[in-house]
Amino acid sequence: MLISKKIYPVLSEFNTFALNIKKMKVYTFLIFLLSLSLFGCCSKAFAQKEDWQTYYEKSGYLKTPDYKETVEFCKRLDNASEMVTYTTFGKSAQGRELPLLIIDKQGYNKSRDVAQTNKVVILIQAGIHAGEIDGKDATLMLIRDMVIDKKNMNLLDNATLLIVPIFNVDGHENSGKYKRINQKGPEEMGFRTTATNLNLNRDYLKMDAPEMRAWHSLFIDWMPDFLIDIHTTDGADYQYPITYGMEVNGNMLPALTDWQKNVFIKTVEKSMEKAGYPIFQYVAFRKWHDPRSGLRNWVSSPALSHGYLALQNRPSLLIETHMLKDYKTRVSATYEMLVQSVSVINKEAMKLRLMINEAERYCASATFRQTEFPLSFETASDSIIVDFKGYHYDVVKSDLTGGDWFVYNNKKPVTMKIPYFNQQKAVEKVKLPEAYIIPAEWQEVIDRLDYFGIEYSRLKKETELTASCYRFKNVKLSPVSYEGRQNVISFEQYESNETVKLPAGSAIIRMNQPSAAIIPHILEPKAPSSYFSWGFFNTIFEQKEYGESYVLEALAREMLKDPKVKEAYEKVLKDDPAMKNNQPEILNWFYKNSPYYDIRLNRYPVIKIYDERQLELFE
Repeated sequence: MLISKKIYPVLSEFNTFALNIKKMKVYTFLIFLLSLSLFGCCSKAFAQKEDWQTYYEKSGYLKTPDYKETVEFCKRLDNASEMVTYTTFGKSAQGRELPLLIIDKQGYNKSRDVAQTNKVVILIQAGIHAGEIDGKDATLMLIRDMVIDKKNMNLLDNATLLIVPIFNVDGHENSGKYKRINQKGPEEMGFRTTATNLNLNRDYLKMDAPEMRAWHSLFIDWMPDFLIDIHTTDGADYQYPITYGMEVNGNMLPALTDWQKNVFIKTVEKSMEKAGYPIFQYVAFRKWHDPRSGLRNWVSSPALSHGYLALQNRPSLLIETHMLKDYKTRVSATYEMLVQSVSVINKEAMKLRLMINEAERYCASATFRQTEFPLSFETASDSIIVDFKGYHYDVVKSDLTGGDWFVYNNKKPVTMKIPYFNQQKAVEKVKLPEAYIIPAEWQEVIDRLDYFGIEYSRLKKETELTASCYRFKNVKLSPVSYEGRQNVISFEQYESNETVKLPAGSAIIRMNQPSAAIIPHILEPKAPSSYFSWGFFNTIFEQKEYGESYVLEALAREMLKDPKVKEAYEKVLKDDPAMKNNQPEILNWFYKNSPYYDIRLNRYPVIKIYDERQLELFE
């Protein structure tokens, strides 16, 4: 008989005890055993109820446990059940381990073992913004109820759960009573960003934080079929304890979009209403704080969790509990939302896996590369009228600031009929190549490819070829940093064929792979969260060589003997009369149009290969 490693020590102690009681009289032993059994059963039932209460429950639903207490509870769940495995998936900037719970009905805790089953993998994460910690307390109760009380065990029939109870662990420990001014509870809460002041939910594509690189390693190992990311929102006051977001506005394939809209969302909305927790789409008003201005939606940037998951062809659910609801209401609503969401995914497991597989095959196909790929979207002017469950409010002109002050005095519920701008249109599209090539010297960019599961090969020897390149002009950089980087905020670009020399070790990224949708979002300059826009390539805008005036004065006169140069120079003066008396600008113009000028200045180092036959050079 196979005895669990978690039961064996208990049996050993019992055997020792049994040997000792042989010296007891039979009747004494029977009375002792009977009384022990009666008392033990009662006390065990009582102890089990008390012992398995979470810190949050013991506090009267007012407090949340710290990092150490959270990890201890996770380890207790591991010790108590073969269905639970506690492990870690990396370390924070301050050296804290990132906790992970794996819950599987058969006790599988390796991605390769789960991959052999027909189960879907659901990743549930809390505390990416550590002050918004409702998801941690909800998930700890959910796991406890499943594995200790055997409640909602059906949620594990066709699913393996990966649960990150705290993602931003350093921010979680930077806690106090005054970290979230807009939020009602818990009594103390963590801070929004990491120890290095990075917002992890702006880091999914650039991956500057060690926590995010660890997350990507976890993701690529398991390739979850669904992500649930739990937050607490700011904004206006309204009746819904939870609003939600999903990527259903044009950045995913039609089958996955349709499933999210017409199966998942519709089912969960009905079940949450029935459970007493009405939900609504994530609230963003056209005029901040003002529901009557109308609602709008959007396509999420891949810098965010749900925007990134869309590029990996996986649905994700953004849960946003309402900050003005008390902490118990928010945690209870999150608990119910998790139960209902995982229940739907369980029932749809096989269909979901088939749709994801089909989406990956499409992204690797020639058909995908032959269509213009949408990089960015904007909200269309069309709208529909929807019912929105809000509260009555007054708009008062502030005698302090002179601005609008939105005042909710009496909490009077109202159902508003307001316009909802729910259509998106692509405003920036790009022709996809057969391959991108990143020169070897841009290793910081190449290193990140592995974290996305992007396949690439290396150029074995130096190669010169003619390829498509971008050049830029009128580039403007942000005057202040954002998320630790100086962004490119505006520019003009044009594409041309140029002869380039690529060093050995350059990365050749062919587009015929399942992760193809991620690649242009990293490498196309006009993508909203591209590495270009984040400032990875800012040194290409810096002119490093200049000509002295006594050299350029003579060179300019020599160049003006060419009629084409003279015509171009006169046009520049006509278009910009102020330049006429600006000697440095005039001389630099001649320098830029001379053979001495650095041809790499303002040229994007990443090149595009459109002709598949050119790739034979790299075989």
